[in-house]
Amino acid sequence: MTLYFERISLLFLSTGNSWRSQMAERWARNLKDDKIDVRSVGIETRSLTENAVKVMAETGVAICGHAH
Repeated sequence: MTLYFERISLLFLSTGNSWRSQMAERWARNLKDDKIDVRSVGIETRSLTENAVKVMAETGVAICGHAH
């Protein structure tokens, strides 16, 4: 018996997409990139914060080139 699993679509939504939603997206990609299609978006256009980059770097997960 062969089981087939479809990829899950996951969306993180925040006001500015400059901190939490991008961190959540990167963690989801880091943990389950083979099983999910993940995106983060914001209602307003903002740049990724330096603190988000620092926090993620401390965990070994790069986020610096990640911006939508």
